[in-house]
Amino acid sequence: MKKILSIIAIATGVLFSNTSCKDFLDQQSPSEHTDADVWESTYYTELRVNKLYGAMGQDRTYSQDLAIVWNMNSDVELVDGLGTNATAVSERGAMNYNMDPGWTKINDLWTAMYGIIEDANVNIENIRSSKLLTDGTNSQKAAMHRYLGESLTIRAMVYFDLLRIFGDIPMKLEPSKADLSNVYQEKTDRDVIMDQLIKDLEEAVEYLPWAGSIAGYTTERVTKGYAHGLLGQIALTRAGWAIREAAKEGYETATDGNSDGTYPTQRPAQAIREELYKKAIAHFAAVISDPTHSLNPSFSDEWYKINQLVLDQKYHENIFEIPMGENVTGELGYTVGIRLNGVTEEYGYGNSSGKMKTTATLLYSYDENDQRRDITIGSVQVRSNSNHAVEEVLGNSPFELYVAKWDPRKMSATWLDNNLKAGAKHMTGINPVKMRYANILLWFAEAQNELYGPTAPDATCGLTALQALALVHNRAFTKNNRTDENPELVPNPQDNGAFLTGAAASQTNMFDAIVQENAWEFAGEGFRKYDLIRWNLLYQKIMEFKADYLALLGSADEDGTTYVPGVRNFQKKLYFNYANVSKTKIDMKSITWYGIPADKAKTDYAGSVSSFGASDPSKTDDKQVYTNLPSISSGLVGDNVKVKNRYLMPIGSSTISASNGKLHNSYGYSD
Repeated sequence: MKKILSIIAIATGVLFSNTSCKDFLDQQSPSEHTDADVWESTYYTELRVNKLYGAMGQDRTYSQDLAIVWNMNSDVELVDGLGTNATAVSERGAMNYNMDPGWTKINDLWTAMYGIIEDANVNIENIRSSKLLTDGTNSQKAAMHRYLGESLTIRAMVYFDLLRIFGDIPMKLEPSKADLSNVYQEKTDRDVIMDQLIKDLEEAVEYLPWAGSIAGYTTERVTKGYAHGLLGQIALTRAGWAIREAAKEGYETATDGNSDGTYPTQRPAQAIREELYKKAIAHFAAVISDPTHSLNPSFSDEWYKINQLVLDQKYHENIFEIPMGENVTGELGYTVGIRLNGVTEEYGYGNSSGKMKTTATLLYSYDENDQRRDITIGSVQVRSNSNHAVEEVLGNSPFELYVAKWDPRKMSATWLDNNLKAGAKHMTGINPVKMRYANILLWFAEAQNELYGPTAPDATCGLTALQALALVHNRAFTKNNRTDENPELVPNPQDNGAFLTGAAASQTNMFDAIVQENAWEFAGEGFRKYDLIRWNLLYQKIMEFKADYLALLGSADEDGTTYVPGVRNFQKKLYFNYANVSKTKIDMKSITWYGIPADKAKTDYAGSVSSFGASDPSKTDDKQVYTNLPSISSGLVGDNVKVKNRYLMPIGSSTISASNGKLHNSYGYSD
């Protein structure tokens, strides 16, 4: 079934709709009616809830910034800011942790996100006081409870995203008063906020339906599964490490040498963490036990559907997708993805795919049989040659590989038709995925392992931590000939199982395996940075990525003639073949990432390109080694770091000046 393509333009109150199965947003604005009309009508109340979804389609919320920009940098996702660009007052500098409160987009993000919170507060207060909630028919009561649950969940999601970006922020849980007496507020400790969000979500899960269980509640709306998952995600974050404005009594301070003396990195005491892990396990297990959500047996099909704007209504692996509108909103596939470099007859208008990149070290970390590698990492671009599309293998660009999960070559016929007509930037309508079932499995595995080890089963869902990890890992090695009638997750015979065997050996091994699987599964999707932060591994993993690059470079092979299966060496030169006679498409399986196989020779390949191993650490003017590499995340791990582990953004200068003296920056940032 074709996905719903509907958004609301919040700034004007105008509704746009392009639907297939159901109008997600009706054409009449609730602003035309009195409050009494709105909250005593399930129809108009739904419109007010739909307004929350529409506000997520703005660039400064989930169309661009929270789908792409704010999720960088980690060890596998990099902003396209290298060299001098890494200190610019823009995305390029900010995501390299060289942040400036004067960057105006910080204020715009703050304003747009708190706008969603304000609308959610209005919904929550008025739904709670609506007579329909107490005196309505059973169907009216159920509907109003659903709308309350949606508003509570969306508010929790927005607050959670804000505090992960800024740290302590104002918490306001009621609509603004006309006299502005409750508008100007100081910061609230983020732990207090997360405790409140957990309470709100415990209420919301009671009201929300499972995806697909009633009409209209697809995975483009928040449902019971997402509320459970978000609650568990918040509980894990609440239990994790965070840089603090001041040391908190009873909290543990990190001893890895990366905790700042003034702004320490801390986590709650063990007893509190254990209770939070138990809570997280209970909510993850609720999702696992219910049949609504499961893994799509094919990782490839999962991402094909996302590019096609098709909701998976069989497996519901994407637990919540923020609805975008093709040709209206949605930056995924334009600002990030496989690049269309120029206008072509086959695809139309070119995209930028510039902001987020991934790395050669990630590419070389995958098992060569892992199906996720070439779906995740874009090692080719589509270039215009005499207005025709020609695929090119990228050369020595170890920090500038594309994120291939979003790929114009896989997009829908509707998108293609519109892009062929386009003469300017064209929105793809691809939904940002806020949570997948794979997240649930790995988060469950983490919490279960933390409390009970790798092989103890959970009493509710019956899974062990190891089994949950194995479901995600084994899918990557699934046989290609499996059908929907035979959907068992069967490991590829070429996968020797060493990864999972090693994970089962101890709690430490299991945790390390989860951290690695997280990179392989989610690279480019915006989850890893924040998981690394709560694990207190962001600094460490970025440093490991830099060391791994130099190690692979130091062992580079000239042309791959020393191929040994399983051995990872950067190649100075890659060889490949084409998939068609006209030499416009690359045979991706032919690329000699690990060297020329023993039964092949250079003459067996039609094309070649200089690759990652072409850089030379012995040459002090080598750009990749001595300019680009040191600039990456230089505000966090560089030579002139002002505050250790300062991954948080400053509050924008304009926001502070408009706060009536209530807000000030911390962590060494100026106001």
